[in-house]
Amino acid sequence: MEQFLKEYLTILKLERNLSVNTIGSYKNDLRSFINFIERENTKDFSEVNSLLITSFFKFLKECGLTSSSTARYHSSIKGFFSFLYQNNYITSNPIDKIEAPKLQKNLPVVLNVNEMQKILDGPEVSEKLGIRDKAILEVLYACGLRVSELINLKISDLYLSEEMIRVLGKGSKERLVPIGRSAVKWTKKYLTKSRPLLEKKIKSENIVFLNIRGTKLSRMGLWKIINRYIKLAGIKREVHPHTFRHSFATHLIEGGADLRAVQEMLGHSDISTTQIYTHIDRDYIKQVHKDFHPRG
Repeated sequence: MEQFLKEYLTILKLERNLSVNTIGSYKNDLRSFINFIERENTKDFSEVNSLLITSFFKFLKECGLTSSSTARYHSSIKGFFSFLYQNNYITSNPIDKIEAPKLQKNLPVVLNVNEMQKILDGPEVSEKLGIRDKAILEVLYACGLRVSELINLKISDLYLSEEMIRVLGKGSKERLVPIGRSAVKWTKKYLTKSRPLLEKKIKSENIVFLNIRGTKLSRMGLWKIINRYIKLAGIKREVHPHTFRHSFATHLIEGGADLRAVQEMLGHSDISTTQIYTHIDRDYIKQVHKDFHPRG
């Protein structure tokens, strides 16, 4: 079974060009599944039936996994068994009869414009780390970047004179995103006044945002920076780095931006993923209708 898993992960890497993080997720999911079926005395994938897979999903539910995590497991197992079936390693596909778990559509937490402004005003811009933090916050909000996209941003990805940046997103897909005048201003200030003081020639490579050691920020390092300014702004709600991305999309759409344009900027392959942002602020939509509709 281990050999089949190794072959499948190699195919994902070489043929589908998936990111290291995505392949790691597949690997962890499938290892958990294999551990489960081995505990059930199953030694070969040809012995796996739909009843055993259903038992695995029941086990995940008992462990308290969310519907989105369970859906990810379903996707991982389905892809793997499709590979086994297509290569004649098994004679039937046991997951074909099992429906994917229904996802609960929880609306993301979004900051309003005033809350966002308080966060952006937080850094002490007379200090090198304050300038860096100000640039980070401005870019996160201006471009709607994922955490991984921001910490992996390279100087060669910046086209500041054109007010654009190049972003390497999920599945190694590139996209160009407008950055806006304020984020350009603070990124330039960071590159000239702050980054040279943080840079360690060999360690820093081409990475834009550096930590105090002159290396790339970690996810946890970025979270600590953001959390500091959330507390400083007096915001009590649960906010995380992805909240900046949600707020970016929501504020654009509330301002009248075209959904397709927002989809392109977020790097969503499916517009239905972007459409969640059209349902966030029902009070806002009701107010627009009241203000502008003839029968409002």
